[in-house]
Amino acid sequence: MAQFTTADLEQLAARGISPETVEAQLERFRTGFPYLRIDSPSAMGCGITPVDEATADACVARWERFLADGGDVLKFVPASGAASRMFKALFAFVNGDEEIPADGSPVAQLVENIHDFAFYGELAATTARLYDATPDQLVADRRFKDLVGAIVLPRGMNYGGLPKALLTFHNYADGSTRTALEEQLAEGAQTAASAGGVVRLHFTVSADHRKLFEAKLAEAVPAMEKRFGVKYEISLSEQKPSTDTIAVTPDNELFRDSNDRLVFRPGGHGALIENLNDIDSAVVFIKNIDNVVGDEHRADTLRYKKLIGGLLMLVRDRMADLAGRLADLSDTSAADDAADFAEKILCTRSPLIGADIADAERRAALLAIFDRPLRVCGMVRNEGEPGGGPYNAYASDGSSIAPQILESTQIDLSKPENAEMMKKATHFNPVDLVCYLRRADGSAYHLPDYVDADTGFISSKSFDGRDLRALELPGLWNGAMSRWNTVFVEVPASTFNPVKTVNDLLRPAHQ
Repeated sequence: MAQFTTADLEQLAARGISPETVEAQLERFRTGFPYLRIDSPSAMGCGITPVDEATADACVARWERFLADGGDVLKFVPASGAASRMFKALFAFVNGDEEIPADGSPVAQLVENIHDFAFYGELAATTARLYDATPDQLVADRRFKDLVGAIVLPRGMNYGGLPKALLTFHNYADGSTRTALEEQLAEGAQTAASAGGVVRLHFTVSADHRKLFEAKLAEAVPAMEKRFGVKYEISLSEQKPSTDTIAVTPDNELFRDSNDRLVFRPGGHGALIENLNDIDSAVVFIKNIDNVVGDEHRADTLRYKKLIGGLLMLVRDRMADLAGRLADLSDTSAADDAADFAEKILCTRSPLIGADIADAERRAALLAIFDRPLRVCGMVRNEGEPGGGPYNAYASDGSSIAPQILESTQIDLSKPENAEMMKKATHFNPVDLVCYLRRADGSAYHLPDYVDADTGFISSKSFDGRDLRALELPGLWNGAMSRWNTVFVEVPASTFNPVKTVNDLLRPAHQ
């Protein structure tokens, strides 16, 4: 048992964290997290639902009917991260000894294509202010560090310290530009506007950047409302201090700073399940802030966003119908039909719903399966992009097999069969999902009840030059949604256009 001082207890209380929670986290550091047992990688017809053109059209029509009927929908966009990792190579150059970027390096690529970045106008204004020179003059004078520093450093554009949402991503023919935040507004207007033209979006932000978000939204929303003929309702939230996790030394003792205070670290994006739980909406789309394109490249995104939304509603319709039939004991084929749906559409296999189980027990098990939050997740065929993947995995207690989105850290790669399954995986997770968060009676699910606490992970970090161990909570679309009903569907690679490095903005989808 940890020995907490009076100051420790006051620190915990201020964060809304109980001593019992910290004790449980300390035990995790000592025991680690178990690997998940995998049955197979999800593939077309085996965990990933095939959708032909006729079905796709039906899905789009169902989604449009949902909106026309006044459907309750919101876009939830995790946007709290700073863009520093986008500019890792630029920081290394600015802080390094070399004065000239190496041929073929990311910095050389940026310099060579500097006019093709949508933020070029901002950069030109910045170099004029700092150096009374244009970017081209800096390049001609081989002042590459001055040029790159004008992009990433605080005295310049400070792109290395801003949230990714507020970086200028795209140019338009009329001379205007848009940030990633503004492109999320545009996509929302085209896919999730209610019958009254209201578009609801929620962005999770860091406390340090909240005022910047508020200022940008105050500037951008009126223009975007006029452009798309909609009315935006936008809300912001921050990751709760109560979801931070305790840090420990390499020996699993409480890590303290130079003032003898406990050190906490953000619990990762899995902490946002609490923010999602606070959302008052039946349907919620979730998508990363940087996976956006300009208007002229958005056709596939719009169609498939409507497709996954419509598929969600069709699956939900069918589940509601089957639940009603399961409650009607005179319907002798209800259990067989519901079990067939659970296995073929939800891809859930459980001995509790087998044909040899007594009717009353089988109906109860099926009703329990249907009474969960529901999500439909777009999956992209592997083309070398990073990301977790879809697998058919066993529940922690081994009682059933169901679709899960897993990261490599959750898989025991020392087992040859697991390594082979990863090699054969056909799809990866682009974080493109839509969720149904209400029960049949309209009440909201309490989402933290459906988190699998065994699916977090431990990493090595540092603080003031000292090594520490950090604990991350189950990921938002990984273990935090482990006990949801999940349907995977293939979406085209054209819908996945993340900006992980600044030079990704040179890809055709961003030009």
